[in-house]
Amino acid sequence: MYPNLRDVGIRNPENIKRYSLRQEGDKDILKVYFRKHSGMLIGRSSKFKFQRQIKRVSGGQNTEQFTDLSEINPTLHKIIKELDSLSLQESSEKELKQQILSDLKHLQLVVDSKILEIEKKIEKL
Repeated sequence: MYPNLRDVGIRNPENIKRYSLRQEGDKDILKVYFRKHSGMLIGRSSKFKFQRQIKRVSGGQNTEQFTDLSEINPTLHKIIKELDSLSLQESSEKELKQQILSDLKHLQLVVDSKILEIEKKIEKL
């Protein structure tokens, strides 16, 4: 019933609780969260990375310049449509707060890592 979810290894879409989508550089990161079952302390999640598509577009009629634009991977777009069709429950305020805090912590890790990378490049100069 959900061929694109099945293709990425999600066998039981009815167990999906929610998902998040973010962009890191030239990749889109889809994280799918599953409902907790009895006996589990925390819910399980799966992360999928999709390369963004790069398209060259003309700068206009009077120029010969081209610009590179990135857009969402078509497969990811189909997966998101399937996830949205599942009519996932609205998150409670507490869940939303936890999700935002989690995203913020992840962003901090990414920024810290990038700062270290740039500092190492500067030291090499």
